[in-house]
Formats: sequence, structure tokens, C-alpha cells
Amino acid sequence: MDEWGAKNFDGKEFMRGLTSIQALPIYQGCLKGGGNDECKIRPCASNRKISDCIECSEMKTCKNLEALQKVRTGALRVGMLAKTDHDKTDQKQLIKKWTAEIKNKCPHCGA
Repeated sequence: MDEWGAKNFDGKEFMRGLTSIQALPIYQGCLKGGGNDECKIRPCASNRKISDCIECSEMKTCKNLEALQKVRTGALRVGMLAKTDHDKTDQKQLIKKWTAEIKNKCPHCGA
């Protein structure tokens, strides 16, 4: 890698970084036990038997709305995809929509 990289590119350091990222555990998701143990949103969603706060009819007046907006804003800021109140579709359609968005952002990455 050092042969084709930029002059100041440290290929070995780059590979150490990739190896480090690869070793990270895959995030399970909040409802499967991942995330912050102190989270107030997860028990609320679990008690209501919903998989996402977007599905809740009381979301606009929820006591956890500020925390939810903070989490979603942070996710979007780093390029993650998150449901919004405009995404009132089933999961398969949402994945199809997000896949198209990703392909538009990076046409070389999509199939």
C-alpha cells in the first residue's frame, strides 16, 4: 500500500486503524440489549411494544422527545440513517429508500 499511496500516507497505520475498526463488536440495537443501560427511551418503546418511537401516537408530546431528538441528530450527523416522521412506511420499503439514497451518495459503492 505504501507504494501507491500519497507521499505522507502511512499505510501501516491506516491498516492498524482498519483492523481496530473491524474488531469492534457489531451494535445489537437498543431493543436487543445494546446501548446505554440508563436509556429512558428503550423501556418506553418496549412497554408500548413498538420497535421505533416514530410508531408512537404520543411521540410529539413525549417526555423523552428531547433525548430522542439528540440521539437521532447525532446519528444523522455522522452519516447514519434514522427514521423520521416522514417515514411512515414498512421496513422493506424504508430499506429500499435508504439503499437508493446510499447509491446516490456513493454511486461506486452500490451494485
